Amino acid sequence: MKKILFVITSNDKLGDTGNKTGFWIEEFAAPYYKLKDAGFDLTLASPKGGQPPIDPNSETEDAATKATERFNLDKEAQTLLSNTYQLSEIKESDYDAIFYPGGHGVLWDLVENKKSKELIESFNANKKPLAFVCHSPAILKNIKGTDGHPLVKDKKVTGFTNQEEDAVQLSSVVPFLSEDMLIENGGVYTKIEDWHPYAVEDGNLITGQNPASSEKVAELLEKQLNA
Repeated sequence: MKKILFVITSNDKLGDTGNKTGFWIEEFAAPYYKLKDAGFDLTLASPKGGQPPIDPNSETEDAATKATERFNLDKEAQTLLSNTYQLSEIKESDYDAIFYPGGHGVLWDLVENKKSKELIESFNANKKPLAFVCHSPAILKNIKGTDGHPLVKDKKVTGFTNQEEDAVQLSSVVPFLSEDMLIENGGVYTKIEDWHPYAVEDGNLITGQNPASSEKVAELLEKQLNA
């Protein structure tokens, strides 16, 4: 059974706004069930371990999906999520792929996290799939490829768009805009209409545009692992 590592933010502070953030529950739940139902063994980790913070905006009625409704009734998944491993305990050699759910929380802890950077670069060096969705492609900001250049350089990528960030009125709050960063790092960035499902892959790198893209990212990851 192939093993996938989910890495989830531990940060619940939306910059210095005084508002709460965290990971976006749909971006965890949709890939979690897609990959679990496909027979993969999933391990959850976060920088601090334990219960990672769920962005309260992702738990509202209008943000609900079939996957989030399933999660709300799933005591086993809830227990697993409340007991994530500390990232420092994780070894790349134990897993076949790595996946990062998004949510604004990642922008303040996982972008600069040294252990996360080491893991991604090690997974990549060993040609294992790397998957990111919505805000989590921002984590690629400081990641280098095996050639020493930014990992995203000359690669097809997507991620939360400037327009989507404007729509949620957080463009002036986030430390940087994901779309701008991916382009500045040499990524071949593409996108479609706001809030529509869109994911791209280039070699072992898979990225998705927004919360609605999370299942597409999981589908591409499943295909790569089964290839």
